[in-house]
Amino acid sequence: MTAVKIGLVGAGPWANLFHAPMITGGPETELTAVWARRAEAAQEIATRYNSTTAPSFEALLEQVDAVVFAVPPFIQADLAAQTAAAGKPMLLEKPIGLDLPQARKLVDAIDDAGVATQVVFTNRYSPTIRTFFADAQAATPIGAVGYYINQAALPGGTFATPWRVENGALLDLGPHVLDTLDAAVGPIRKVRGEGDPKRWYVITAYHDNGVISQASMSLTSPVVADVAGVKVYTEQGELECEFVGKDGDPEVPGVIRREFAQVVTSGKSHEVDVHRALYIQQLLEQATTPA
Repeated sequence: MTAVKIGLVGAGPWANLFHAPMITGGPETELTAVWARRAEAAQEIATRYNSTTAPSFEALLEQVDAVVFAVPPFIQADLAAQTAAAGKPMLLEKPIGLDLPQARKLVDAIDDAGVATQVVFTNRYSPTIRTFFADAQAATPIGAVGYYINQAALPGGTFATPWRVENGALLDLGPHVLDTLDAAVGPIRKVRGEGDPKRWYVITAYHDNGVISQASMSLTSPVVADVAGVKVYTEQGELECEFVGKDGDPEVPGVIRREFAQVVTSGKSHEVDVHRALYIQQLLEQATTPA
């Protein structure tokens, strides 16, 4: 298999910690070029991973087979629409927009262009969590609880980026929690939320099968390590998974890389694509809508 030529957009903490190592970690993909608004940051990643920088986003698109995004949602939404118009498959971060209208506009652009997509809901690529999903889907659920609590957005934190600090836990952590609850328990019909997303937020999810699940999340709680996962209580017993996080399942980057290479070469979107991300964003919107 010829390595897929990847353009990396973004050079922030997550691009350094996850995206660049993932792209260069196996033979399926090569890091052909890096572009970021801060040219010096892009050069730093390019040098570290034996790649080059592109002088502009448009120049990056001309050099690559596909694009991997590691930028804030509002920047991703705009650049991803341009990527779709250029006919390039893409690996996107969640959420795919800062709000539902922005997410819908992006999905419309992608659908109009007919390009293949995949979204980094990291839990979906863990072999261990995939086993958890299969076990949960084979059981009869009674209820479920989720939690994603960390200190990532406290002052001085690695991930205390402006969009996370301003929008809080629901937009950043909520997609992971809702996607996992939905996949494990069953499709979610409605979501209700309460609390302060910048401090502590609680969601209640109502599933099509009548099950009710709940989850708590925070980006600003001074915990020693992330507290993140889902417990599903079923008639057959209790099932539990711990979320991947930045120090989680070491198999995840390789799974994402291999499956994205297949998306690019086949031209067919992943199961976890922009439509899945839009569905989750619709649930996020519901969580912020007064009952």
